[in-house]
Amino acid sequence: MKKIAVLTSGGDAPGMNPAIRSVVRTAIYYNMEVVGVKHGYKGLIEKDFFPMHRGSVADIVQRGGTILLSARCEEFKTKEGRKKAYANMKEEGIDALVVIGGDGSLKGVQKINAESDIKAVGIPGTIDNDLSCTDYTIGVDTAMNTILDAINKIRDTATSHERTFVIECMGRDSGYLALMTGLAGGAEYILVPEIDFTPQQVCDKITQGFKRGKLHSLILIAEGVKAPFADLSEYNGSPGMAMGDLIREKTGMETRVTVLGHLQRGGSPTATDRIVASRMGAKAIDLLLEGKRDKMVTYKDNSIGCCAVADAIEKTETINMDIYKLANILSM
Repeated sequence: MKKIAVLTSGGDAPGMNPAIRSVVRTAIYYNMEVVGVKHGYKGLIEKDFFPMHRGSVADIVQRGGTILLSARCEEFKTKEGRKKAYANMKEEGIDALVVIGGDGSLKGVQKINAESDIKAVGIPGTIDNDLSCTDYTIGVDTAMNTILDAINKIRDTATSHERTFVIECMGRDSGYLALMTGLAGGAEYILVPEIDFTPQQVCDKITQGFKRGKLHSLILIAEGVKAPFADLSEYNGSPGMAMGDLIREKTGMETRVTVLGHLQRGGSPTATDRIVASRMGAKAIDLLLEGKRDKMVTYKDNSIGCCAVADAIEKTETINMDIYKLANILSM
């Protein structure tokens, strides 16, 4: 193996840059050439390649986002688009590819391995932490700390004005971020896509808290929550906005809503994200040197390993009910 490529795809996650740095420098250590691919899979189709050396990744370990840039690519989902990508990689002399991203990005890894002789492996980079076989995906720790910082600040004004606040965080299909930051931030109620609830249950708990003398309530809700809302179109798809209206309507309490949005994706990666990303990047190169393909790097019990890409994306991680129950107990 003489030349590898690396790309980032899908939503950016803090820690992608440390992972890129690790991939590049580990590959160079083993006397391989490295090609950077800009704009994810789109860059493969448009041959947006550039050579990378040790200096290419200097001073990026502390930076959020991704220096390779990221984009979603509908053309790569077509067979014709993928054929262009394979032809471009072969012309460039690329033997293998490292992809950093979430479940959609990993599906691309599957396709490359199934349809070409290029070896491709994946590194899990998504703040949702919603992939199987791994306890941790790059970016989740930074995102949790960003959300927790927002919770702490919102609590100050919630207490000062004796208000209820609904805070909407990311998590399209997974409630991991809402659950963990809700526990860490002492939220009165945590609403996630995986667990059914009724607005009345939420309102009853808020009312009981105020009767006991609580000055405020914080409700954390994942953006992927749909039930029990009949129609979110009037709220631009925001369950947080809908929940805020329901609380005002049912309790008469002054309620504010904060949608955290894309600020959760940014920021300098935490020490944990930098360390895990660095270890995962090196492991990806090890897998390729061992002749492995169609694998995703994993993190389990502080050990770096790997699993089949199919196992990582075909099984959906579920909410840890013990943690969910604990959060409920501690919020009473």
